[in-house]
Amino acid sequence: MNEKTINIRAIQHYMYCPRRFALLEINDDWEENAFVIKANIQHKHVHDGSHSYSDSRKIVRSDIAVYNDDADYDIFGITDCIEFVRSTNGIIIGGYEGNFQVRIIEYKPKVPKGNLYNETDAIQVFAQKICADSIWKCESEAYIYYSDIRKRVKLPFDTEYEKYDKMLKKLLAEMREILAEKRIPPRKKGQKCSGCSMTDICFPKEKKYCVRDIVMSEKGAELV
Repeated sequence: MNEKTINIRAIQHYMYCPRRFALLEINDDWEENAFVIKANIQHKHVHDGSHSYSDSRKIVRSDIAVYNDDADYDIFGITDCIEFVRSTNGIIIGGYEGNFQVRIIEYKPKVPKGNLYNETDAIQVFAQKICADSIWKCESEAYIYYSDIRKRVKLPFDTEYEKYDKMLKKLLAEMREILAEKRIPPRKKGQKCSGCSMTDICFPKEKKYCVRDIVMSEKGAELV
């Protein structure tokens, strides 16, 4: 990996807010709130090894590192779960007997209102797919599993591959431009910040202006 290699998890931060992405990646700023902690707890459970097992139908592994070092992408990340499902039309996986269909499963706590999935989640999983397809020379399937309804939703990468591939490449180019310039973008117009854990860092609250404090401070007096 080089300095231009991008962690897949950073793509979602950028899509949500380029300013948030820059604060994280350039300033190394970080702050958590209830939403972040809840998501961390879920992913800790997903990655603790309890989701890894094998049976006659499939081999399931969690916490798998993936990457794609092709110049068009140069990305890496950790998947929540990958299922290697036995299939006569599948590919060979080193160390295992038989042929397999590769399935990527991303875990999310709550299904979005009015949609089957969020585009920010879909592009994250598409980036994982790009890596998996490169590693195992396959055409992997991809799903999001929503914990609140205990259901997985298949993502339409088989029919909308070009759309997501174009979107991913565009996002990566924009992210690399910000990183190269070490630039913190301004807040986007209409950006919703109420649920963001970085709000206080992004826009710190200033102490109310007080003439007395300024005068006393300049005189070297102790403020009480």
